Amino acid sequence: MIYTIQPPASAIHAKIRLPASKSISNRILILNALSKSNDPIENLSDSDDTQVLRKALLSLQSGAADFDVGAAGTSMRFLTAYLTQKEGIQTITGSERMKNRPIRILADSLREIGGQIEYMEKEGFPPLQIRGRKLTGGAIRLNGGVSSQYLSALMMIAPLTQQGLDIQLEGNIISRPYIDMTARLMQTFGVQVFRNGQHIRIEPQIYQPVPFTVENDWSAASYWYEIAALAKNSAEIELTGLEQNSLQGDAKVAKLFESIVSTDYDTFAGKIIIRKISAKSGISMNYDFTNEPDLAQTLVVTCCLSDIPFHFTGLQSLRIKETDRISALQTELKKLGYTVKTSEAAMEWTGERCSPDANPVISTYEDHRMAMAFAPACLKTEKIRIKDPGVVSKSYPKFWEDLEKAGFDIKAVK
Repeated sequence: MIYTIQPPASAIHAKIRLPASKSISNRILILNALSKSNDPIENLSDSDDTQVLRKALLSLQSGAADFDVGAAGTSMRFLTAYLTQKEGIQTITGSERMKNRPIRILADSLREIGGQIEYMEKEGFPPLQIRGRKLTGGAIRLNGGVSSQYLSALMMIAPLTQQGLDIQLEGNIISRPYIDMTARLMQTFGVQVFRNGQHIRIEPQIYQPVPFTVENDWSAASYWYEIAALAKNSAEIELTGLEQNSLQGDAKVAKLFESIVSTDYDTFAGKIIIRKISAKSGISMNYDFTNEPDLAQTLVVTCCLSDIPFHFTGLQSLRIKETDRISALQTELKKLGYTVKTSEAAMEWTGERCSPDANPVISTYEDHRMAMAFAPACLKTEKIRIKDPGVVSKSYPKFWEDLEKAGFDIKAVK
């Protein structure tokens, strides 16, 4: 399936209710299960990742022992840790891409604190067989430069171990806001997390069940900032369900776009209004995405199409996401006529152009963020074609419907 997307014929005025935060939803599902809560979770994300995790936890209650998380990386990591402390023998697997996403660092850490995990196929990768039991806990060292989901998975089960958990982080810590989010949500459920620099200590404790309402997703908001920035005429977009003092690190998107998109907060109504503003000539962007890697694709595409030179660093985790996002961005931007330089953890564009494809089709690499970051490009190219558009269901299932609400014309071609 390919979608052909054309921009609105006039100025963009839209009111959009964003999806619930996938990051918060996935953590709350685990914390809800660990607290044995019967309280409802309001505004739970309808993303594939969250629904996969929700169904796995429900089926576990019904005696299931084999789990397939598909392409849901967060679910793989959180569920692996959860099952390690849950009595019984279980297996967990995923898509072919998931079977090539490393999990050794998490598995080794879980083994250090008493977990019994075996690789069923390739060493260091899913699928896994897990013999769940009460974990001893203790002290571990963890490289802070790997996915924060490993750390969050360990933190959430730490209170249920016999000795608690001492985690010493080594090197530079990436995605720090996600670690902060995990700690704050754990505290909401009555568990204290002690942090001092690179050291985290979590004593044995009991989670307290609480009702919880999930806020909407700032990562999803980033694509509407991109739309506002690339709009040919004026753009005014109301995004509901967002909090200015958010748990989400990706709320940083408002600051990153401030030179081309304004943000007005209505705290009482729980919404923001974003507007296109005239950018000053000669601006460029330099930013370290270590803490907000999921915003990188949006900013890279926006800057190229806005003729804003950039040098972005802290992108190391993009190599092990749904796809190698750095290579994917480089390949797809070349189709649109932009030559982007890359390294292991950085991307740079200083204005270099190449001949664009006559009728480019953007490949999505089974990556939801590739589809959503490139769709707004039609505002500059008159139309864009996106291959396998259904990948947006991973985090923003109604993305295409919301684009149509905003006046975009979308046609499906098999």
